[in-house]
This record gives sequence, C-alpha cells and structure tokens, in this order.
Amino acid sequence: MSAPRIRTADTADTVGRALLTAFALAVLVDLGSLLAGAETGHRIAKPLLMPFLAAFAAVRGGPRLLVAALLFGWGGDVFLLSGADWAFLVGMGSFAVGHLCWLVLFGRAPAPRWAGPVYGVALVAAVAFLWPDLPADLRVPVAGYALVLTAMAWRASALGPLAGLGGALFLISDMIIATGVAEWPQPPVPDFWIMLVYSSGQLLLALGVLPATRAERP
Repeated sequence: MSAPRIRTADTADTVGRALLTAFALAVLVDLGSLLAGAETGHRIAKPLLMPFLAAFAAVRGGPRLLVAALLFGWGGDVFLLSGADWAFLVGMGSFAVGHLCWLVLFGRAPAPRWAGPVYGVALVAAVAFLWPDLPADLRVPVAGYALVLTAMAWRASALGPLAGLGGALFLISDMIIATGVAEWPQPPVPDFWIMLVYSSGQLLLALGVLPATRAERP
C-alpha cells in the first residue's frame, strides 16, 4: 500500500529539482545579462525567477502563503522593470504585501534577542539618513515600506539561520535600491548586486520556511 506514496514523493522530488534548476539557470542568465549590459536578457530572465521558485515551493508542499509571498515578489519584479514612478510605487506595494505574507508564515516563534535591537537601529538609521535625499513624494511610502521589510527580516530570524540570512539579504537588496533612488554613490553594475542578493534572499527564505511547515504537519 505504500508504493504509490513513494512514487508520488519521488515524482515531487524530481519535479522540484527540475524547477529549482530552472530557477538557478534563470538567475545565471539574468546576472550574466546584467554584467554584459544585455537589457533584453534581463527583461526576459527576471520575470521568470519567482514563478519558478513559487512552483518549486508548491511542488514541495509549501503552504499557500509561501507561494503567495513569492508571487507578490514576482509582481514587484515586473513593475520595477519600468522606470515610471507609478510602477515603482506599485512594485513596492506588491513587495510589501509579500512581506506581510512572510510575517504571517513566520508566526509567533521567538526571534533571537539580538535581532530586534539590531533591526530596529538599522531601520531608524536608514530612514533618517535617506530621508533628506529621497524625492519628496517617495519619502513616506519608502519609510512605510522600510518598516514592513525590516519587520519581515527580523521575524525571519525566528525560523533559524537559513531564513534569517534570507531576510537579511532581502533587506540589503532593497537598501541598495533605496540608495539609488536617493542618488547615493552606487557600486559598479548595481543591478547585478541587487539581483544577486535578492534572488539569494528569496531562495533562502523559501528553503527556511519549507522544513518548518513540514515539521508542523502530523
């Protein structure tokens, strides 16, 4: 009677590995395109990242909120491809909803004691330093988004080092974006570093959530 279950599990593992490989290849194409200055390759590869990762999470039995968090990240990715101010705000809103999904997923598990003070200081310092250099119409939205993002990164540490690192990387990637909006000095090819850190953060968050949700099942 156990054979069908074993075959189903093997199929899920095979499909999951294929989707994770597709995600990794899309990341490599995206990063390579950014380094080469191939805008078309970036515009094709970037929108594929989160759908592949969301499908992987679904196949591996991830909860709906995990899939939703990743797909709201996809929405942010797509809108941020546009240079329009309205698209930036919509994309930021999509990411913010994704962060709320992550926060619900993390539940009430206690985070390390150091995490709250560290992230609290980071939030206050980032908003205080960036505020004067941000466009006036973006100051309040960016500050509100920073609050939700920092809360997500803080609570991610409650699930262990994998999810904790993922939340921190997500925070760093968006901080690079924010400093670019504020017209601060940027590293060479900033979009490369943003996508490298962002895609790594999303992957680590997903991998950190999956074992926790499987452990909760009877």
